[in-house]
Amino acid sequence: MPVSKRAKVVHESKVTKKSHKEQTRRLYANVQEAVSKYDHLFIFSVDNMRNTYLKDVRTEFSEDGRLFFGKTKVMAVALGTTPETAFAPNLDKLAPLLNGSIGLLFTTRAPESVLGYFSSFHPTDFARAGNVSPRAFTIPPGIVYAHAGEIPAEHDEPLSHTIEPTLRKLGVPTRLVRGKVTLEMQDGYQVCKAGETLDSRQTSLLKMFGVAVAEFKVEMRAHWNKETGKVEVLRKDENMEVDS
Repeated sequence: MPVSKRAKVVHESKVTKKSHKEQTRRLYANVQEAVSKYDHLFIFSVDNMRNTYLKDVRTEFSEDGRLFFGKTKVMAVALGTTPETAFAPNLDKLAPLLNGSIGLLFTTRAPESVLGYFSSFHPTDFARAGNVSPRAFTIPPGIVYAHAGEIPAEHDEPLSHTIEPTLRKLGVPTRLVRGKVTLEMQDGYQVCKAGETLDSRQTSLLKMFGVAVAEFKVEMRAHWNKETGKVEVLRKDENMEVDS
């Protein structure tokens, strides 16, 4: 007997999406809860944001800390923007820093340990369009290798001939010579210069040759000590007056 087309599966349980107001309220409450729970608060900024590496930071402090990133206005209000609204003494002094790619790190870990961790944590990744290259990169003349001179030729291998059309589309004047991708430019082909803002074509070439020039870096900007209420500015070029 055929199944009736009118038969429908009705789910008794419904999943409701969290509203914007609910997310804001929860973030506000969680920040204030963290103030009460942890001994130290660090304000940090991020260069070349990568969710993968930010996840590594969360994992590092999962047992003795908590990290918040984004929605700086909500976090500022939760901490307090004036002495009268500050959730704890001097937290309002951090408000001027809460703009842009800024996060909060609450922890019970000693400040020296926190700063030591971040001073050595700066993994590199492939650049995205709009990033500034910290270095120059040139494809050497002759047979084009997979890493384009980044490693010794004896440890490298010639670039696959199937990639040659893609190289030409990206503006590199290569051609096949006896089945080998070859660049016949005496000085090689310069992909980018140091300090240059990269476009999508340049980033595609850098990734093709395995050249990672974007450095994920967490910069600690300020520290608040719950026990003393003292705020310490950690970034030297930061223009913020602090009365301890």
